[in-house]
Amino acid sequence: MTAKFKIAAIIPYPVWFGIPNQMLVEVETDQSVIGWGESGLSGRERAVAGAIENYRDFLRGRDPMQIGRIWQEIYRSPYFEGGRVLQAAISAIDIALHDIKGKILGVPVCDPLGGKQRDRVPTFASTGDEAEGDVAIERARELVAQEWQTIRFFPVGQSSEEIFEPRESTGSSATMLNRAREELGNEVVLGIDYHHCLSIAEAASFCSKLGRGMLNVLEEPTRDEAPEAYEALRGINDVPFAIGEEFVSKQQFLPYMEHGIHQFNRVDVCNVGGLTEAMKVAGWSEAHYVDLMPQNPLQPVCTAASVHLAAAVPNIAWLETKAPEAKLGSDNSDFFPVQPHLDGSDYLVSDIIGLGVEVNEAAVRAQSLRFWEAPHLRRRDGSVTNW
Repeated sequence: MTAKFKIAAIIPYPVWFGIPNQMLVEVETDQSVIGWGESGLSGRERAVAGAIENYRDFLRGRDPMQIGRIWQEIYRSPYFEGGRVLQAAISAIDIALHDIKGKILGVPVCDPLGGKQRDRVPTFASTGDEAEGDVAIERARELVAQEWQTIRFFPVGQSSEEIFEPRESTGSSATMLNRAREELGNEVVLGIDYHHCLSIAEAASFCSKLGRGMLNVLEEPTRDEAPEAYEALRGINDVPFAIGEEFVSKQQFLPYMEHGIHQFNRVDVCNVGGLTEAMKVAGWSEAHYVDLMPQNPLQPVCTAASVHLAAAVPNIAWLETKAPEAKLGSDNSDFFPVQPHLDGSDYLVSDIIGLGVEVNEAAVRAQSLRFWEAPHLRRRDGSVTNW
């Protein structure tokens, strides 16, 4: 029989490894088994740390193996449940508890999730948010040469630190994508992430400028608070949508699936409520023939958790990878001596027990939080627009 373990400490680490900050969470047991989790609410790390410190006070002494019960308690007991900050905190704790459970059982995290359904997790790579036009197309050629067959572009004009005009961007971006399809061929999967920057009319106009069948994935073209608005957009074009990187509960995904609005769920394991909630989203997605296309902008704890999620579900399309787009600092082996690595364009599903990540705690403790804020964009008339 496994000895009874108890949660002894929960320590948040809002620290700077490179743009942006990271929010790591360490959960310690009374028998020296440690689990690591991560929150994905970039730019709001102090708020998440505060929530974690509140949860910490009543989780001491609890059995870390009872992950589902702990999830329900920290979600439901405060009465004011949910929201981005609380769900980001829950996500980090939940991932750390899965790491602990895998280590106690001596198995990789995907085993308690149902076991491996694949040995390799396919990924998509991005041209980089600074690359536009000819530069982006050349970058896409390089990615194809490096074995990627699924490539994401970013809108022309969005790399500006001040002004972004959506309608100007749609014309230039459509020209870039039409050229990319012509030059890269029909075998390559092409997507673009519009980061909620467009209105319904602007998104419809953008789609009308594309050759039919040219674009395989249109990610987050407009804000997602109103499913009926997306449903209207769905009715006037046939481009596959990827939606959900901002969703922080399974309930937010539900109307999109029930109404047949989109084709890919951009579930973020570090914001949606950890692996516990992400697995529920995966099950509902399977029932509605929607594939997962998990958001993974952080590395490497988030990457490891996302790889285990992707390994354990049948309906995975591609997992986001920052590599080789940019080195953000978080993949530094000084901080994470053991972490997931790409084999070509795939992540191999590790047999290492737990998440398969080792953290240099001393190096992490030596870092501090730095101010970082996402760009605050405006239009030329002075009004605020989305980044």
